[in-house]
Amino acid sequence: MGPDGDVKVDEVVLPSPCLVVLVGMSGSGKSTWAAAHFAPEQIVSSDMLRAVVGAGEDDITASDDAFALLEQIVERRTERRLTTVVDTLGLDADRRRAWVARAREQTMSCVCVAFVTSPTECRARNRARGKTVPQRVLAGQSRQFRDQRPLLADDGFEFVLTGASRVRTAPAHVAREASQAATQRAAPVGLRFGLQVPTFDWPGGAAEARSVLGGIARAAEDAGFDSVWVMDHYRQIPMFGPAWHDMLESYTTLAFLAAHTERVGLGALVTGITQRPVAQLGKMIATLDVVSGGRANCGLGVGWFAAESLALGIPFPPLGERYALLEDALEFLPLFWGKGAPAFEGRVLRVPEAMCYPRPLQEHVPILVGGNGERRTLRLAARYADACNVIGEADVVARKVGALRAHCEQAGRPVASVEVTQLSTTLVGKDTRELSALVEGLRPRRTSAEHYAARVNAGTVEDQVGRFRALAQAGVQTAIVSFPDLVDERPIERFRDVVDAFRH
Repeated sequence: MGPDGDVKVDEVVLPSPCLVVLVGMSGSGKSTWAAAHFAPEQIVSSDMLRAVVGAGEDDITASDDAFALLEQIVERRTERRLTTVVDTLGLDADRRRAWVARAREQTMSCVCVAFVTSPTECRARNRARGKTVPQRVLAGQSRQFRDQRPLLADDGFEFVLTGASRVRTAPAHVAREASQAATQRAAPVGLRFGLQVPTFDWPGGAAEARSVLGGIARAAEDAGFDSVWVMDHYRQIPMFGPAWHDMLESYTTLAFLAAHTERVGLGALVTGITQRPVAQLGKMIATLDVVSGGRANCGLGVGWFAAESLALGIPFPPLGERYALLEDALEFLPLFWGKGAPAFEGRVLRVPEAMCYPRPLQEHVPILVGGNGERRTLRLAARYADACNVIGEADVVARKVGALRAHCEQAGRPVASVEVTQLSTTLVGKDTRELSALVEGLRPRRTSAEHYAARVNAGTVEDQVGRFRALAQAGVQTAIVSFPDLVDERPIERFRDVVDAFRH
């Protein structure tokens, strides 16, 4: 930091949404800086608003109305949690503190950018743009800025930048972990990656699905992914599209993927336990293991999508019964995949003759339990499974790992015996420009760019390296990513550098 509390760095990743307050004399470069770093609709300028409510930007008589309108705009935008840049002189300490308070009310970050520019340079810039600011006015602004600048650090801003700073925004949790990328480069840790394929409504329709899916799987294997996963649903789920969007049956699809790959593990993330009879499911997974050369994973959960089951006439019992069936399945499947034909009598599952030949090629098919429930789901994972799958960023994952550790201690198992996997939607761009274009092209029409970016964890390669470093430190051993633009191999190629950063 500089002597006045200014952060002096080449680039700062600001958390989105945020409120950015500019402070500097007329002609100090505030508007030029804002236009270089933010979209026009994100910038609220007192000069521009004077032109709206008065005779022009220099109509001082319109200042009160312009500032009243500015305050309304700032209030409405922060209520909607939209990044806003306040482009005024910023020399009124009470106004600055009010903006800080407003940002805090909306749990938004608030930062200040101070523009240190000599009065001589300001006069030259003002002349160049045909703007006349009397010398006595500019001298007064200079004195005010000199007096106010040391006080900026006490206004409550998260930090104070200088006008020389380059900035960009990223979703708050991505921005928070961005600096971890440098840590990963200097002291790398390992992390495995899996790819989830959640949608199949690709260009060319069903006729091209074989070609697209095969290309995606081969690209993932070539890029260094360790596993490929599909959802186990008979229709598309609301988070990804309408019910009538194409949805391939999971285990048939996994068998196809087995024929088009050589190394990656394969599984459903996850199979709702009521989707099929448990013994039938076990037979399907054993067959997948054989035809894939020993690469099957068994992902199980209690299920949640009642509408899907009821529409297809598949029973969907109450949650307690589904948990009982899941626990039975966790006990039954390893028995079923073993030797002989023993009988199994569980809480709700009864199998008179548990015989499965050919047996899986793996001596033990890895079983993963999916779900965020800390009391029951993670308890089952700790007692029976080889892996759990959770959703959430580093802070949430750390809490889940703590719950898993407690359950493992209670079950008498080392926590290291249960692999922690994490699933997240991830949008990656090679750089800020490409990422912005991707967000703009993918976002729904009524969703702002920054809200969509937060939803899909949008970030550059460096951002994602930092984000996944934080997840690894929280306890994740395999990060499974779902790309919102997975219609071809390009997002996999963009993500390759992230995978490479964790190979050491």
